[in-house]
Amino acid sequence: MHISKADFVESNTDYKKCPPPFIPEYAFIGRSNVGKSSLINMLCLRNGLAKTSSTPGKTQLINHFKINDAWFLVDLPGYGYAKTARHQREKWNRMIQDYILNRENLMNVFLLIDSRIPPQQKDNDFIIWLGENGIAFSIVFTKTDQLTKLKLETSIRTYQQTLQREWKQLPPFFITSSDKKTGRDELLNYIEECNKNFVQ
Repeated sequence: MHISKADFVESNTDYKKCPPPFIPEYAFIGRSNVGKSSLINMLCLRNGLAKTSSTPGKTQLINHFKINDAWFLVDLPGYGYAKTARHQREKWNRMIQDYILNRENLMNVFLLIDSRIPPQQKDNDFIIWLGENGIAFSIVFTKTDQLTKLKLETSIRTYQQTLQREWKQLPPFFITSSDKKTGRDELLNYIEECNKNFVQ
């Protein structure tokens, strides 16, 4: 897929206020500081499209971007940032869950995982929640350029083994690096194939 146009549309705190669901939509989510904004900018080849920050918890809204006037890319708030007040985390969680459960044009949730760290319980809990609610999702390993080939293979294998304790069939997964643009074609080609299955 070639991206010729990527535009910010709007931000919301309520899925009911999001753009009309007439085109397919893909949400990106992960623990705070997983590299989500950098990945989105890499996919669209637009530095600054999604706001990056060294401070975790920067994204606090449901952010819609329209790609090629054909599909929506959605930047969701990160989760697991301990320094955020508990009531604020609960508010974000409700907003995210309501969006994922009710957004009728949502084709896939891309769950970003930092390849450099071992499996985290918050990620596993979120994966289980997606499965229990029948939400289609894929796993995107980020920051893979910061590991040797052997350490990356070990990290991914460890994560897959962790998932196999709960899942008979593993979801699709992608290996990415925002700096090296690794995985860009694979992710966009996957989205392009999913778009063919969208029924308005």
